[in-house]
Amino acid sequence: MRVSSFAWVLPCLLPFAGVVAQSRPAPSAALGALTVEKIMRDPAQWLGSSPTNIGWSEDSKLIYFNWNPEKARRDSLYVTTPAGRAPRKVSPAEQRALPTTAGEYDRAYARKVYEKNGDIFLLDLKTNRTRRVTNTADRETSPAFALGGKLISYTRAGNLYTWDPATGETVQRTDFRRGTRPGSGQPTDPAEKYLRAQQLALFEVIRQKDQDAKARVRTQKALARLSPKAIYLGPKTVESIQLSPDGRLVTYRLVQEPANDKTAIVPSFVTASGFTEDISTRTKVGAPQTAYEMGLYDVARDTTFALGYKDLQGLDELPAYRKEYQLKAKPPVPADSAKAKQKPATELRRVVPYGPFWSDDGQRAFLVVRSADNKDRWIVSLDPATRNIKLLDRQHDEAWINGPGIGYDESEATVGWLPDNRRIWFQSEETGYSHLYTLDVTTGQKKALTSGKFEVQKTRLSRDRKTWYISANKTHPGEQQFYRLPVEGGALTQITTLPGASEVTLSPDEKMLAVRYSTATKPWELYVMDNKPGAKARPLTHSTTPEFESYAWREPEIITIRARDGADVYARLYRPTTATTQGPAVIFVHGAGYLQNAHKWWSQYFREYMFNNLLVEQGYTVLDIDYRGSSGYGRDVRTGIYRSMGGKDLTDHVDGAKLLVDKYGVSPQRIGIYGGSYGGFITLMAMFTQPDVFRAGAALRSVTDWAHYNHGYTDNILNEPYNDSLAYVRSSPIYYAAGLKGALLMCHGMVDTNVHFQDIVRLSQRLIELHKDNWELAVYPVEDHGFVEPSSWTDEYKRILKLFETNLKPAPDAPAGGQ
Repeated sequence: MRVSSFAWVLPCLLPFAGVVAQSRPAPSAALGALTVEKIMRDPAQWLGSSPTNIGWSEDSKLIYFNWNPEKARRDSLYVTTPAGRAPRKVSPAEQRALPTTAGEYDRAYARKVYEKNGDIFLLDLKTNRTRRVTNTADRETSPAFALGGKLISYTRAGNLYTWDPATGETVQRTDFRRGTRPGSGQPTDPAEKYLRAQQLALFEVIRQKDQDAKARVRTQKALARLSPKAIYLGPKTVESIQLSPDGRLVTYRLVQEPANDKTAIVPSFVTASGFTEDISTRTKVGAPQTAYEMGLYDVARDTTFALGYKDLQGLDELPAYRKEYQLKAKPPVPADSAKAKQKPATELRRVVPYGPFWSDDGQRAFLVVRSADNKDRWIVSLDPATRNIKLLDRQHDEAWINGPGIGYDESEATVGWLPDNRRIWFQSEETGYSHLYTLDVTTGQKKALTSGKFEVQKTRLSRDRKTWYISANKTHPGEQQFYRLPVEGGALTQITTLPGASEVTLSPDEKMLAVRYSTATKPWELYVMDNKPGAKARPLTHSTTPEFESYAWREPEIITIRARDGADVYARLYRPTTATTQGPAVIFVHGAGYLQNAHKWWSQYFREYMFNNLLVEQGYTVLDIDYRGSSGYGRDVRTGIYRSMGGKDLTDHVDGAKLLVDKYGVSPQRIGIYGGSYGGFITLMAMFTQPDVFRAGAALRSVTDWAHYNHGYTDNILNEPYNDSLAYVRSSPIYYAAGLKGALLMCHGMVDTNVHFQDIVRLSQRLIELHKDNWELAVYPVEDHGFVEPSSWTDEYKRILKLFETNLKPAPDAPAGGQ
């Protein structure tokens, strides 16, 4: 399978006509001193809009991207050339003629099949001719080449179809049906079985009708011999349907949704109708989860099978945290007792299968299998004839499996076959950092192609499959550079060199790189360069406005903090031009948990970056820490919060506060903290459990009780609340609210479908019952988790600034008060 790595994969269908002058926003007044009102305006109107969604035409002559230099309400599609012709907007007529979604190439990269607007198209890359494969009211998806490229396969209404380019014939390959087969089988209930036998024994006419019904079924089956087998799914649905390379096997994944899963409702109060409208959102952590199994349909034998995993190594192992609870709950048993000699009953964990991934010659296949609790990932070979699986590689983590190129699902996993049809490749955190490996499925020999204390973040094979192209943070955790590597391994050759981050989209002929590049002080712009080490990158866009450029934005220092456990923690430091003895400081806490912000490129928290500049103008020292749990630093940092959110992630901030006092002259009585989402959670934990360190805090869209957050995120870190209740109590701010001393501001959107408004309401009630009066809650009736309206951003950050000015600027001996 060869899937394009970018969203716009465009043939050279149209000439580059009508070149226009590159759009630049009209000049505007200099920004001057920063204010909340200035920096929280609509960024498209005064900062500029960076190019996104970069892609090449199939002939490597054009570069397409989304952009908004005209300050419109949304981005538009633009096109330029590697030579640097001025970008121009693509007309609606042109866009209708272009394939706008990713697709799949055949082995020779001579054809590409793709989906557009629910129909399937086949593009001949030599002639630039496009053929329409389907034109229906139904939506067709998942196009692929089948039978060695002779057919095109796709799915429609939950079934697999193929289309023959030579004859135009369409064949339905599966017949999946919801429910149970009409009149199928005998009753299983004993009472019903008795009644049926009684009816057949007593009445001749009933016996004859039963025999006639069975005869009709046999006749219909004989007449329909060439049709696919009707496979009844019961309450399940089907996905990931694939035809094996030889056409003899159809693989699919069965999905069983949990019954009666209760979904949280978020009411929206400010609506166009004038009535309160309910938004159905999600379940909470620990709710019953979707179950998966892999099915196989043997076409020749007209038989279906379910793949079993009971022999997977470690599938019956109890996670370590569960063993702790068992030890606490059960008294010790004497070693010589009969009970001690009994083998405990095994508990097989649920799994989620992905694949299969077939070799080019169609002779071999492998699956990626993950445990539902994400503590194991197995790679297993699949023998289609025997339906047996064989372990190739197991990655186990008592915390949870993740990391670049590994991910939670098939779309995030980086795996495949090498051209010898004998070795597979994949990424693993086996050494503590995500690196690239190959494994011989015939001998089991595994080889690491990269190694070191850095992460391989993206990987792809060249079209001739002789070279790896890799994005990695090898030079510094806060840089992203592009490399190449021989397919058999060796030295990494660095191609991009500019400090900061280079997001690379390789041209189809692999001679050029379209590079989205930024630094800590300059937003993303589009560049182009030759695919050669040290080649010069040439700019293709200029997106920022004169007003934005008129301000001398501060480049933060990247420092390391030696944490109390000896770990090096990276951080951004902003210092006032004129040092103030015993001055105030603010610590910003990034959100998402597993995210990196102490880096050398333009932050996705650009509003907070500008607000930190404003704080420095006002005399604050600002620290922005990549605390434990952040991405970019390997497994140990990623899992440092396992079963204890508000543990090392919080002490990293306390250690950062100590560094501000010891090294940068900050007053220990004048330190504030703020952040949103996970950053809001840390702020609450800081204000509740470290009240003598943090005098004031602003907690935005905060998780207050992890038992009320979603399953996919929380279960990995804290396990299930009914299995690991101690981890939830240990990690949830609502249990520590009694410790509040300083001034607390909380801000939350009322239609937040991620961290529900209910979270902050529950904490507010807790604070009321604790008779706390040094807190404030600001609500935003039309905002979801990520604020959109400039008015909301402005109101929120004016309140944050007021909080800090009121509580951190007075003399250290002044009492901490409300706002």
